[in-house]
Amino acid sequence: MTLDQDTIERLQSKIAFLERANSDLSDVVYRQQQELDALGQRIAAIAERLTSTQLDEPMRSSEDERPPHY
Repeated sequence: MTLDQDTIERLQSKIAFLERANSDLSDVVYRQQQELDALGQRIAAIAERLTSTQLDEPMRSSEDERPPHY
């Protein structure tokens, strides 16, 4: 089985396209991972602030709470 020059050029073109698409997708995944890492850090900071706020706030009993109709 011999491949003619046109078939070889088509295959090379497809391979080049797939290599470019793979590189582009890799870049997108890398940027998304950076965004996920940044969001994870923000969530951790917010969770820490929330925890410290809850610890600073005095515990209220149900007797101290106002009924919803007030």
